[in-house]
Amino acid sequence: MLADSIRDPAELCRLLDLDPAVAAEARSAAAGWPLLVPRPYAARIRPGDPSDPLLVQVLPRAAELTAVPGYRTDPLGEADACCAPGLLQKYAGRILMVATPHCAVHCRFCFRRAFCPRQAAGPRETAAALACIAGDPSIHEVIFSGGDPLTLPDAQLSTLLEQFARIGHVRRLRVHTRLPIVVPQRVTGELVSLLSGVRTPLIMTVHVNHPREIDDQVSEALRRVADAGIPLLSQSVLLRGVNDRAETLAALYERLVTLRVIPYYLHHLDPVAGAAEFEAPISAGLGLMAALRARLPGYAVPRYVRETPGGTSKEVLA
Repeated sequence: MLADSIRDPAELCRLLDLDPAVAAEARSAAAGWPLLVPRPYAARIRPGDPSDPLLVQVLPRAAELTAVPGYRTDPLGEADACCAPGLLQKYAGRILMVATPHCAVHCRFCFRRAFCPRQAAGPRETAAALACIAGDPSIHEVIFSGGDPLTLPDAQLSTLLEQFARIGHVRRLRVHTRLPIVVPQRVTGELVSLLSGVRTPLIMTVHVNHPREIDDQVSEALRRVADAGIPLLSQSVLLRGVNDRAETLAALYERLVTLRVIPYYLHHLDPVAGAAEFEAPISAGLGLMAALRARLPGYAVPRYVRETPGGTSKEVLA
């Protein structure tokens, strides 16, 4: 399915019955960050609707090419947080490993859209990362990110997780992924067995932004993970024109908690170059959070946060 993903804007527009002019704009805008949309995700997009909230997340637009002050290629200062190739340490007690530069979908607001694949860890870099973490007993949690770690083959993913699980002072592993949302077929019985069999407790955090991203197949994928006893958290990004309405976010979080996914973070947009059109003002986010607290139980309301370079933790806005 990943190999068969849509990479040509013209093909996406033909499939969705969109004006050919949309494809021409998308092809030009995709020069710096190519289009990549898996077909299971594309099947949930409403044909003929250029403002569909799922389409907006993945379709390149001309606005991406406009330089906006304050928007930069490394908005979170990750170059400064890189303590070894593929290894980022931003916060005490936790360290993030870029398991792979590859992802299943190219979201237009991705804060790593300018990510260099050479930063990702290969076998030699993984050995160095293991030695680094093993030598620092203050590290209690390893977070696997990317790209998307679930794009790795099962055998490679299993080896990677087990290597870090063997470090005595590592108490938790966390896998950040969008694959169960965009390609739920990735959540096979074999994958669930692999994840649930890791000797160190493992948490999965899924990235989901809109209730229509959760169809029956996604629901079943999340149920499989939850049924295996793996805790599930969600992360979303507040996106103008996608999910910046209380009704939309409430529907998303209601759906998630029913599927035993606890809403964890609603991120304020990271100011990455090319994504300025997605930014909603913080005042709008604060209003949305007040509306969510008025209509949802506390466990269904995430924390509204933003990340700043060099911060000792994420800043909780609400």
